[in-house]
Amino acid sequence: MTRIAGRACPCGGGAYAECCEPVLDGVRPALTAEELMRSRYTAYALHQADHVFRTWHPRTRPDRPLVDPDVAWEGLRIVRVEAGGPDDDMGTVEFVARNRGPHGHGELHEVSRFARRAGRWFYLDADPS
Repeated sequence: MTRIAGRACPCGGGAYAECCEPVLDGVRPALTAEELMRSRYTAYALHQADHVFRTWHPRTRPDRPLVDPDVAWEGLRIVRVEAGGPDDDMGTVEFVARNRGPHGHGELHEVSRFARRAGRWFYLDADPS
């Protein structure tokens, strides 16, 4: 459980306590593919590898997700969302995430695919853009 009470959520979606905290802490599942993507970005920003692992589809999940403590995630911009709503089984979220690491500043531009399994959203895979 990570407390950043009264602070903005790293994903840019509002106050952390109302945005990604309930999903990261397991209080409730993500309701949409975009909400799961935002929570995963926040988990990377807060170095919470357990959430990244838990929300990765078992079919495509690595043995251990790479959450690099030397990388600081500095901003998220959602480019587009296709499907991924509460009644969908698949969804796509395109985003750009800014970061800073040992080699300077960078951006991750990705089109991520999500699948709903047993009523819960999971990250499936991605195409870098």
